[in-house]
Amino acid sequence: MTAAYPALRLRRTRTSAWSRALHRENQLSPDQLIWPLFVTEGRGVEEPVASLPGVSRWSVDGIVARAKEAVDLGIPCLALFPNTPVDRRSDDGREALNPENLMCRAIRAIRDACGSDIGVLTDVALDPYTTHGQDGLLDDSGYVLNDASVEALIGQSLNQAAAGADIIAPSDMMDGRVGAIRAALEQAGHTNIQIMAYAAKYASAFYGPFRDAVGSRGLLKGDKKTYQMDPANAEEALREVALDLAEGADSVMVKPGLPYLDIVRRVKERFEVPVFAYQVSGEYAMIEAAVAADAGEREGLVMETLMAFRRAGCSGVLTYHAPFAARLLNG
Repeated sequence: MTAAYPALRLRRTRTSAWSRALHRENQLSPDQLIWPLFVTEGRGVEEPVASLPGVSRWSVDGIVARAKEAVDLGIPCLALFPNTPVDRRSDDGREALNPENLMCRAIRAIRDACGSDIGVLTDVALDPYTTHGQDGLLDDSGYVLNDASVEALIGQSLNQAAAGADIIAPSDMMDGRVGAIRAALEQAGHTNIQIMAYAAKYASAFYGPFRDAVGSRGLLKGDKKTYQMDPANAEEALREVALDLAEGADSVMVKPGLPYLDIVRRVKERFEVPVFAYQVSGEYAMIEAAVAADAGEREGLVMETLMAFRRAGCSGVLTYHAPFAARLLNG
């Protein structure tokens, strides 16, 4: 029996490599990667992070070398996180306001070495600077104060902007901090500095290795559930994003990444703005554990997960696998 119409065969376009490339709906490029790096004190220092195989803390000179590597690989932006010495941490996180702190020295060193060839994204939260490991200031009961914390975050943002940061990324999840930081940046003449808001940051079980890397895991008192989001909530994420955009965010972030691809998709479809995801330390560690157990190939696991972010609607991804992925993409 002859069909009245040509048979539809979706496999036709999959027959050859050139055809698969021609019909590919989403593309990956080093341009879409942000490389998170951890800064520590000293010179010539590389401290491997045990819970993040292949990731190290670097002294400022090592961070500069990584910045030059990123430029060569076509990675457009670095995200910096400091491992502040214990003796410089305090209940009020005052080291965040020090123009000579680790973050500011690393920013200036990258700027001196690389000029405008690479962007520098800086984390704004107090947890790397506090003795209690919380992202803000505490009252006598241990509750994280919102408005007092926002004032401290404004000072931290201005400090990083003065050092040469390109993107201020508040990760603290205090209410109203984006608008307050935007107003302070404008008043100080930093009109071209971007804000990438951690708009939907969940109280996740995937952050453990990161806290090792910045030295806050052993210090953390309590949890962060009074300000980070409940993993059960999606509508609330859209409200958070709407507020941050209304307050002046240039882009928004969803964190963690893979467990929250539904949030990425909903944010992109609702707001049609640049959306980024952070493939966090626990996600990275799971991939590396799978590779170590011979349960999967690193190349396939990394590239498939990065493509998942793009397919969901991400403009870019913060990932510790950035240099590995960039090398693969560069051929």
